[in-house]
Amino acid sequence: MSGTNPPATGTLTPMMAQYHGLKAEAPDCLLFYRMGDFFELFFEDAKIAAACLDIALTARGDGAPMCGVPIHAADAYLARLIRAGHRVAVAEQVETPAQAKERGGYKALVARKIIRLVTAGTLTEETLLDSRSANWLVAIAEQGPRIGLAAADISTGRFELASVPVAALDAELARLGPSEVVIAEGATGPEDAVIAPRSTFASGEGERLLKSRFGVATLDGFGSFDKAALAAAGGLLAYLDRTAQGGTTFLQPPTPRTAEDHMAIDAATRESLELTRTQSGERKGSLLDAVDRTVTGAGARLLAADLSAPLNDAVTIEARLNLVGRFAEDGTCRDRLRTALRALPDVGRALGRLVAGRGSPRDLGQLRDGLAGARDLHELLDGLEGPPALLLQLLPQLRGHGALVDRLSRALVATPPIDASDGGFIAEGYDAALDELRGLAGDGRRAIAALEARFREQTGIAGLKIRHNGVLGYHIEVGAKFADPLMRPESGFTHRQTLAGVVRFNAPELHELALKVSQAGAHALAAEQAHLEDLIDTALGSRDPIATTADALARLDVAGSHAARAIEGGWCRPDIMPHACFEVEGGRHPVVEAAVAATGERFVANDCRLSEDSRLWLVTGPNMGGKSTFLRQNALIAVLAQAGSFVPATSAALGLVDRLFSRVGASDNLARGRSTFMVEMIETAAILAQATDRSFVILDEVGRGTSTYDGLAIAWAVLEGIHETNRCRCLFATHYHELTRLAEKLDALSLHHVRAKEWKGELVLLHELATGAADKSYGLAVARLAGLPKPVLARAKDVLTRLEKGRDKTGGIAAGLDDLPLFAAATERDAEPADALREALAAVDTDALSPREALELVYRLKSLTQGETA
Repeated sequence: MSGTNPPATGTLTPMMAQYHGLKAEAPDCLLFYRMGDFFELFFEDAKIAAACLDIALTARGDGAPMCGVPIHAADAYLARLIRAGHRVAVAEQVETPAQAKERGGYKALVARKIIRLVTAGTLTEETLLDSRSANWLVAIAEQGPRIGLAAADISTGRFELASVPVAALDAELARLGPSEVVIAEGATGPEDAVIAPRSTFASGEGERLLKSRFGVATLDGFGSFDKAALAAAGGLLAYLDRTAQGGTTFLQPPTPRTAEDHMAIDAATRESLELTRTQSGERKGSLLDAVDRTVTGAGARLLAADLSAPLNDAVTIEARLNLVGRFAEDGTCRDRLRTALRALPDVGRALGRLVAGRGSPRDLGQLRDGLAGARDLHELLDGLEGPPALLLQLLPQLRGHGALVDRLSRALVATPPIDASDGGFIAEGYDAALDELRGLAGDGRRAIAALEARFREQTGIAGLKIRHNGVLGYHIEVGAKFADPLMRPESGFTHRQTLAGVVRFNAPELHELALKVSQAGAHALAAEQAHLEDLIDTALGSRDPIATTADALARLDVAGSHAARAIEGGWCRPDIMPHACFEVEGGRHPVVEAAVAATGERFVANDCRLSEDSRLWLVTGPNMGGKSTFLRQNALIAVLAQAGSFVPATSAALGLVDRLFSRVGASDNLARGRSTFMVEMIETAAILAQATDRSFVILDEVGRGTSTYDGLAIAWAVLEGIHETNRCRCLFATHYHELTRLAEKLDALSLHHVRAKEWKGELVLLHELATGAADKSYGLAVARLAGLPKPVLARAKDVLTRLEKGRDKTGGIAAGLDDLPLFAAATERDAEPADALREALAAVDTDALSPREALELVYRLKSLTQGETA
């Protein structure tokens, strides 16, 4: 990414010497070098940016490649570069050309400085962020058998510290889904991780930086942090200081996170269950997409966090469910809550931009409107009878900003602008002196308009105009053919500039009047800027209470969303039980149900009752019968319940799940030298090693990736291991019917199957779960449903018949195939019409046939022998 090595100093122009000096400060970044109204890129940076942004690549006079983007559109270009995986250093002009001239003379170069490193994990701009997704920056520190993680979303100030075993690192990264990861030199981590100096990843340095940032003498008030977590904090804080280039970033006090606080879900399980993203990386089609009814960006972000880390604490879960239940019961209150929330701005992210020094008058306006709305919500909810405990906890966080809201309301116009440079954001009446300056500027502009009319009358030039630009200021402009009279010394006009078709002049009266206008305007703008800084300082003095209010609004939004989804889908409140049970009646898959409903069909609900004497279900049945859906829906019900949501079921009584595992579907990881079967075995090994008697496991088709005997043996042993050693709640789907024999010796193993039947030669999938093993395999019927050619189906049926006849012989599974005719002969003999003819005859009730029906049957049978459709 870095540019070419700079030439010898003596061969560089002053500007290029400055450029290379700045580039050396951030060699791993693309350098946005401010030149007037553009950010310019040079050398290799220009080639990379031009290709990524699809903009023209040009060259300087010395042949150096260059390209540029306009300042006013820089955010859009930055967003594309960041999404493409680049990092950008922004070098701004830190003085005006006039200041540079005063400092060093006419040829002095304007001073520039890197004011910020723009990276994926350090974004705060509204235009660069997804309002409904968190933006995590994660630092990883290795400390022996432990891995420290420091995670921060500086757009809202969320800050977590954790220490986990090395084996749990992937699960934590999958939970957070970070935009950027920072590791120490020589450490292991994601391939695209940013490398930082190892010296910054030290526990002592981390503790010092935390104390300094939050102004405390001890960290005990925040919680307990081990050396690994503190080392990660050191790396993260040092990285934030570097990217901010002397600026500030918004961090709330760190929250300790332990693995025991939340349901453990490894990366493979998250991907399999598609909790927040589908396996193709899309939000649409995920569990999050199916349940999200939030009306604010902050609520959507919190909902995603809840689903990513379901709770393990029954008391907190019940508190969330009580709040959801209250809003579900009281439709009027729920609707008023959601209507009020929908109108509120994103207070947390507005605060983050202000803390980072990238705030605008509009961000102050968003604080004003958001905090005022929070007070209104307090009045709405404070009058509820018998409020849930969580609501009582949230209510005080919605008030307490009266003085700030009042001041911002008086100080700001109704809709403040994003850009403060042109002023106009301080309300009239807030500052009498500012109003007077604005009046002088306004009067001056009216006086200039009157002067323009007088000059026209005086000169007789109807097209004379008084104009303004950034170079000449106010000036008189006439067409070239009318300029001669004004050129005369006695005219009272002074020539300023001649252009194609127009000539520009000045006049003493205009100069004096323009000076008054510009001075008044400049003084008014300076006064507004001073007010802006003062208002921002006042707001930042309450940053922590404001952040708390933003969090409370998000929690209310999530509760309202869950309530709305429950009413919409007929979901029930789950009962959280103290023992390891899983009793679900009428359970449904929220994502599949929504997809089925879109087609006008009805999703078939199923029960699942796992108890101590029936904690392991062996589920058989045909492909496409609904086994995988049944497995997944129960895992998702566990996630939803422990996240504090109602669940898609008629009733549910659930014991807490400490770890959730899913091994469903086939995938490979060829980049790491792992076949589909290897991935399957690695994931299965992790389940057997980590699942406890409080865990919930779903396994589908274990062993199908290898030979029949090997696969059956592995599936058999895995099933026994889960029953005897792990003793967890488990749903185990398989096509190995031989496994059903284990029910005779495994007390807690229960047999179930998804129902299907064949009707008139067609397979009908009922998607219903029934007790007992499947009565037969429907593989050939599914193959027919999929459109396998008839000759191939006929051949497969003949092979199957011989396999079944030879199954018990010593020759093994292939016994009976030695004398199997060649494919062509078998196809000719066992063509599909014969099968259809036999099936049609078998379906006939000969005693009940009328003469006419018998005649029609003859014609139908004859058509079958000719290969036609009956």
